[in-house]
Amino acid sequence: MAYFEVSTSRVLYRFNAFVVTFMFVATIFVSSFQFRVGDEIGWTKPIGNESETYNEWAARNRFHIGDTLYFKYKSDSVLEVTPADYLNCNTSSPISKFENGDTVFKFNHSGFFYFISGHTSNCKSGQRIIIRVMHPSEISSPVPAPDISPAPAIGGGDDGGDGWISDFLGPPAINSTTTLSVLSYFVTALGGVMVFLYLLM
Repeated sequence: MAYFEVSTSRVLYRFNAFVVTFMFVATIFVSSFQFRVGDEIGWTKPIGNESETYNEWAARNRFHIGDTLYFKYKSDSVLEVTPADYLNCNTSSPISKFENGDTVFKFNHSGFFYFISGHTSNCKSGQRIIIRVMHPSEISSPVPAPDISPAPAIGGGDDGGDGWISDFLGPPAINSTTTLSVLSYFVTALGGVMVFLYLLM
């Protein structure tokens, strides 16, 4: 009888340790996603033959609290700025400044984030981006995007084609929410199988 009690407590201890470890790993993989700004091109001054602007790229993704942006660049910087500084490409008083060439920025709250190049001329050519991080309530119960009419071009018309406000506020065609949902279901199913197999041992 004593052997059975010791074995049971060991099994329960191992099972609890496994569940805690699994939940920790699953949380890391499911709860956050890293987006590479500009995909393969990275964070560079647009030259005019890009397939999409930075704001078009942002519009086709869904960003959540805990997600990160990865900026890859050379001889430049990334500035987190206010909406007014974004509109005017003002580099003089950023909220945050990054210059290491490999910047990872983590979203710690929902709302809008504004990023521009540290070079005013690059910003005016379109090297700037607005990211909208979804509120958790939008993830659990999606609501339609607001109807926003087009606004005049930002930055005096020389903005690299990203001046229409509706470009970055409209719902994206493809988003990371679907990918995260599928991944979440997969990880949950995998965890269930692993627990079942572990208990059989």
